Amino acid sequence: MNTFRLPDLGEGLTEAEIVAWHVGEGDHVVADQPLVSVETQKAVVEIPAPQSGRITRLFGQPGDILPVGSPVAEFDGHDAQDSETVVGELPHEDGRPEVATSAEPKRGAARVKAAPAVRKLADELGVDLATLTPSGKGGVVSAADVHAAASEKNTPANDGEHLRGPRRAMAKAMAGAGRNVVRATVTVEADVSNWQPDEDIMVRLVRAIVAGCARSPMLNAWFDGEALSLRQQEDVNLGIAMDTPDGLFVPVLHNANRLEQNGIRPALDDLKRQVSTRSITPAGMEGASITLSNFGSLGGLFAELVVMPPQVAILGAGRVRRRCGNEVLMPLSLSFDHRAITGGEAMQFLNAVIGSLEATERDVP
Repeated sequence: MNTFRLPDLGEGLTEAEIVAWHVGEGDHVVADQPLVSVETQKAVVEIPAPQSGRITRLFGQPGDILPVGSPVAEFDGHDAQDSETVVGELPHEDGRPEVATSAEPKRGAARVKAAPAVRKLADELGVDLATLTPSGKGGVVSAADVHAAASEKNTPANDGEHLRGPRRAMAKAMAGAGRNVVRATVTVEADVSNWQPDEDIMVRLVRAIVAGCARSPMLNAWFDGEALSLRQQEDVNLGIAMDTPDGLFVPVLHNANRLEQNGIRPALDDLKRQVSTRSITPAGMEGASITLSNFGSLGGLFAELVVMPPQVAILGAGRVRRRCGNEVLMPLSLSFDHRAITGGEAMQFLNAVIGSLEATERDVP
């Protein structure tokens, strides 16, 4: 009997929600056959069978949340390799694995072995790793151990419905941003009176952000708060905030600075289609270097926006409105991580954005 456990799906993720099983107990499967679809960070990922053999047991139903390292399926197959391994290895940028490490013990306590992602999870859930009984091989604490301890510690105070899928991912991401960012916000207005009636607002905003990043590249960067290091990004990988009935999605318009003017709208439409059909891949949701929220399409003028680490800035566009006769104004809100960005750098970015938005179409670079 071999047990297949939920593998590390990248980006240090610690759990996934079952969307649909593609097999049933008693079925005979072959290696790489679709086994189960799971949702993590708002993207649906299909996990293949790791081996050939007969499935004797499946763990969980659609809607259940499985911690990384927890059992997914049991196989009865003679050609199977042992798949009951400790999960929690995260890739470094150079491709080397990051393995479980031993934490420095508190006075009188034993050393605790756990992967970095598990340590982060324990910190977020308020679980002391030293109090846990490791279930992993070699005495390694797993994500499942942390989740079990957190469940015992935090008994729900009411019978409210637990968040699932995109809303659960949004709640965790926003909580992390709230803990880790020192936010500041600057608001301005752009005079767009010279726009044509059929002006494509999103296309103009994308081009304006590219212009802003060219003028103040410090805002197109990733910041490591622990190492206090800022890494500027060569390309503008623009996160596009999209409000849906399932929750907030932020797909990424990769290499926005390299797109021709007539290529921006088709690229935006394709992202919108992928989100609406839930066909967006994890890669399509990763790598944003700065974010745009056109909340004015729903209403509102100015906002204090949430900066998602490791990004350092997000630009919000409010509802375009007419004022004082023929003057038409677009409210803009720039929220940024003040640990990495100065007010002067923020204003340089905004001035370039305003210049791009206020230029006539023929003058826009």
